[in-house]
Amino acid sequence: MNFEMVMQELEALGKQRLKKMYISNGAQEPLFGVATGEMKPIFKKTKINQPLAEQLYTTGNYDAMYFAGIIADPNAMTEADYDRWMDAAYFYMLSDFVVAVTLAEADIAQKVADKWIASGEELRMSAGWSCYCWLLGNRPDGEFSEDKIAGMLDLVERTIHDAPERAKHAMNNFMYTVAVSYLPLHDKAVETAKAVGPVEVKRDKTKSKLIHAFENIQKAVDKGQLGFKRKHVRC
Repeated sequence: MNFEMVMQELEALGKQRLKKMYISNGAQEPLFGVATGEMKPIFKKTKINQPLAEQLYTTGNYDAMYFAGIIADPNAMTEADYDRWMDAAYFYMLSDFVVAVTLAEADIAQKVADKWIASGEELRMSAGWSCYCWLLGNRPDGEFSEDKIAGMLDLVERTIHDAPERAKHAMNNFMYTVAVSYLPLHDKAVETAKAVGPVEVKRDKTKSKLIHAFENIQKAVDKGQLGFKRKHVRC
């Protein structure tokens, strides 16, 4: 399948209802409004294809950019490539669910995510923290430095309330993910979430809301989900 064929198939799968929903979350034209699950049959035809992924990502079309993440070859991409993708990721559904997800399958994931977390830029920070959530929820506990993850929990406790809005979401999710998916630091993550308490996040068109990692951790504990790991990060 070539670029034109993929774009035609994506356009045919577009739904106005989903297009409106994506736009309400921050997506901009051009986009078709494709359900992510409906992209799987196209992936069966393209398989992993980095050159095609690059073509699709540079369109600026949200659905094409999302599909680019599905067919990208994570270890074929350099740190500069991931930075370039982040430069074009103009809202959180691209930064956290396309770029961070793709990065999470790369060998350089932690190195790049660490740099983004330290950047001070809202979407890079969000992508960096989100990448760790994808990593911790998929890879064996032994692949991580316990001291490093503990230090990241301390960083969350110190800085989350003053962090950029999307970074707050990702940092909140990081506390939850450590508690549920990284058992060596379950207790510390719970204590951190308690110490942080509810986090206020502002929305553009509606009033602010509170997110609370501790409550969600308790729900996961009650459901017996501790130790949860995904088999795959990407679709």
